[in-house]
Amino acid sequence: MGDGSSTGNVLPGTVVDTIIVHPFEFDFYLCSHYGALGTSKPTRYRVLCDEHWFTSDQLQKLIYDLCFTFARCTKPVSLVPPVYYADLVAYRGRLYHESMEGQSPASASSSSSSSSSASSPLSVGSLEERFSKLHADLENTMFFI
Repeated sequence: MGDGSSTGNVLPGTVVDTIIVHPFEFDFYLCSHYGALGTSKPTRYRVLCDEHWFTSDQLQKLIYDLCFTFARCTKPVSLVPPVYYADLVAYRGRLYHESMEGQSPASASSSSSSSSSASSPLSVGSLEERFSKLHADLENTMFFI
């Protein structure tokens, strides 16, 4: 307990990359955030492809530093921010998609579970035509989440 914080958590920046990880794959656990009393949970990262030939220390430091860049929080977050942003964009995209179909998010989730194969879904072509077109004023504009 001498290595942890006063709350009983490991300190932010703690990395485990030996013993409990896969013996041959490139994976590690990183606790990048501060936790309240006993709530810190390290995130497991698994490197699938490393085209930049990072050393393990370089990659772990990069990911730890990125955890301080999440725009919605003033403290480090537990997961690398591009994953949070991708989740937010996917959620927003789903809301836009549902609004284009004329469904509210609540009715879409209930109707998708109760719909049968006999119903006539929109064709992929017509959905793609409607969904992928941006208004000309938005084509070169940064979109904030």
